[in-house]
Amino acid sequence: MVHVLSSRVLLHPLDPERSRVFYGEHLGLAVHREFGTGPERGTVYFLGGGFLELSGRAEEPPSPSVRLWLQVADVTAAHDELASRGVEILRPPVKEPWGLVEMWIADPDGTRIVLVEVPADHPLRYRPGI
Repeated sequence: MVHVLSSRVLLHPLDPERSRVFYGEHLGLAVHREFGTGPERGTVYFLGGGFLELSGRAEEPPSPSVRLWLQVADVTAAHDELASRGVEILRPPVKEPWGLVEMWIADPDGTRIVLVEVPADHPLRYRPGI
């Protein structure tokens, strides 16, 4: 078995500075570390139990199959905060048939991001009899 010590998602943005503004200022992610110099320097953000690294520069947009799933405590509060910061809301919070409350945004390169609230009575949090 592989013993994983840490994990991160790697994104190579089309415009690194624009993406740093989005993830650092608009989403408010805290910086874990930075490395390198210049406009293509790397920035690693905390993402709950993992990390998000922006580094280098891409020549074309990411595949639409790449998506980020971010759990938040209160998706309605996240919606209000992000809207006040000018983040385009692709879909406002909706309680899905599977019980999670989800809203969708996208980063400047079009990477779709779902913000998810897990209600207190959802099986991801609560399983009767266990």
